Amino acid sequence: MRTMDCRLRLMTPADIAAGMRLKETAGWNQTRADWQRFLNASPAGCFVAEMDGEVVGTVATISYEGRFAWIGMVLVDPARRGHGIGTRLIEKAIEYLDGRGIPSVKLDATPLGKPIYQKLGFASEYEIERWYLQRSSAPVREVVAEALTEELLDQDREIFGADRSGLLRSIAQEYPAFVLQSRKQGKLTGYSLGRCGARADHLGPWVAREESAAPELLDEFLLRSRRQELLVDGMRNSPWAIKLLRERAFQYSRSLTRMYRGGNDFPGRPELQAAILGPEFG
Repeated sequence: MRTMDCRLRLMTPADIAAGMRLKETAGWNQTRADWQRFLNASPAGCFVAEMDGEVVGTVATISYEGRFAWIGMVLVDPARRGHGIGTRLIEKAIEYLDGRGIPSVKLDATPLGKPIYQKLGFASEYEIERWYLQRSSAPVREVVAEALTEELLDQDREIFGADRSGLLRSIAQEYPAFVLQSRKQGKLTGYSLGRCGARADHLGPWVAREESAAPELLDEFLLRSRRQELLVDGMRNSPWAIKLLRERAFQYSRSLTRMYRGGNDFPGRPELQAAILGPEFG
């Protein structure tokens, strides 16, 4: 097979089923709603690779306030790997983002993908670790959903490095029980959100300005989740995240490297993040 036999085109809502097929083959946790979030946010920046009328690869982008953009959902049919399709999709995403004048492009790379991204001009920023919990039973408890406050969104803009309130509002609307806030004397000292993925509940972002907020948010998430499997993409250099996950019987799954291409003028406050939203969104 030659890569020239592969046609790249815009992704449409009709392609979500194909995207779901590819992500199921890869064992990923995303849902149809996650694909739709990309298409809603960036309808001109999501692409598929097509061969003989069949979608064999995907890539999605999302721009945050024009400060930087994200590349995610890089998937290639296992039967078509090794022929440069993934690289072509990433190059297409970069071309689109460069054309829009986005000064920085970010992504979270697996160890296998990291050398490919380095060749495309990406540099490493910091390390992330995925941890999972498999429990025999889950609690059943009624909870009162908290509102996603403007104070939380303002803090997230500072900590993430750009405004992603639209994305967070979408997630909070779908999973209101996972909107958590930690306060001390009325001051917001931490917050977290979560999602019900295809196979596991996913905590993130998980942010703590004070040490006491980190376990409070994690333990409340564990009580509110009704799934037996849970995922957290923890910051390796967090003073609290990995220690807390180990103490609560989470197991290490894999490493990821946060990478960027271009400038990095808006790095946010990674030292306050215990876990990211997820490698697809940042």
